[in-house]
Amino acid sequence: MSLADFLNKKPLYYKEIDYERMPRIWERVKKYFNLPKIIHIVGTNGKGSSGRFLAYYLYKSGFKTGHYTSPHILKFNERIWIDGKDIDDESLQKSHESLLSILSKEEADSLSYFEYTTLLAVFSMQKCDYIVLEAGLGGEYDATSVFDNILTLVTSIDFDHKAFLGESIEEIARTKLNAVKRAMILSMQEHIEVFEIAFEISKKKKKKIYLYNNFLTNNELILSGAFIKDRELPPFFYKNLTLAMSAVKFLGLNVDFNKLNGIQFFGRCQRIFKNITIDVGHNPLAAKALKESFENKKVVLVYNSYEDKDYEEILKILKPIIKRVEIIDLDEERVAKRESLKRVLKKLSLDFRDFNKIEDNEEYLVFGSFMVIEKFLKGFYEK
Repeated sequence: MSLADFLNKKPLYYKEIDYERMPRIWERVKKYFNLPKIIHIVGTNGKGSSGRFLAYYLYKSGFKTGHYTSPHILKFNERIWIDGKDIDDESLQKSHESLLSILSKEEADSLSYFEYTTLLAVFSMQKCDYIVLEAGLGGEYDATSVFDNILTLVTSIDFDHKAFLGESIEEIARTKLNAVKRAMILSMQEHIEVFEIAFEISKKKKKKIYLYNNFLTNNELILSGAFIKDRELPPFFYKNLTLAMSAVKFLGLNVDFNKLNGIQFFGRCQRIFKNITIDVGHNPLAAKALKESFENKKVVLVYNSYEDKDYEEILKILKPIIKRVEIIDLDEERVAKRESLKRVLKKLSLDFRDFNKIEDNEEYLVFGSFMVIEKFLKGFYEK
């Protein structure tokens, strides 16, 4: 069976998750895996770009390096990046068939979409020296947390996925940070509670804890800022770059920013045309970062949201940079009800309309989720 057909039988989203299934199945099949050194990344925002900074740097330093990220935008292969490129179809299918031969039919069928693709990614990257493994929505109970690792990187932690992670920053931080197995490096944080929980867990579990600036010299911090500015990357990438470079130093390597020349970030505050920027973010912290990036500008926001996202708070944060909102249609049951979204837009006194086409004389920001970006790219931009 092809990977596409196999995955199409699995729902992408689950109202309830069996947290014991992945550890149980991994315990049985791990003897068939030869794990390289794994760097685990947990957090709310910046996991993808932090991971790509680190993976690209290790690759350019001569190490065979894999990077697992999710979800994808246009093609599943985007989730498994090895030595500078997405995995090819033939290698992906071969890994899928090999993995199915290891799993029982009951195990393969029971694994969730994300659980199976996580196993598939690690199986596909076994010959690497390093795997940079990005957690999904969680931490302690995330499918990526079953694998042993040498280091956990903690990006900015904020409110998101409250139904699964908790209602407070303390609960969310504890869930994510309980994934730490050996040592952790913390990025810059919006909430002091994250540091408090991190130090509590570090003391209780006797795990080493570092801050990103424990490793970087003042000159390296300055050069990090210069790199972001020179390449016209969004300002919030600075914290993700410094976290990645702290991991480089943790691994005993020197920092050479020339090794990052040529790096690309698909869908992360990416200008794809002279007047179009796309961003896969979908929570208040991502909105704050975009507000900073577009400071003193006005944009047409092409937007939609899932029902479980705090879209009122997101739109409130973005309001200073919004000229008007254009709602893009999404055919998915989790999407916010159109009338509810319109009610919020009216409450915030934001002009809005349905999205139909791009005008050459307007600046556009396409934002709201991976699905928003996928729909925009497939349905409009590619035309």
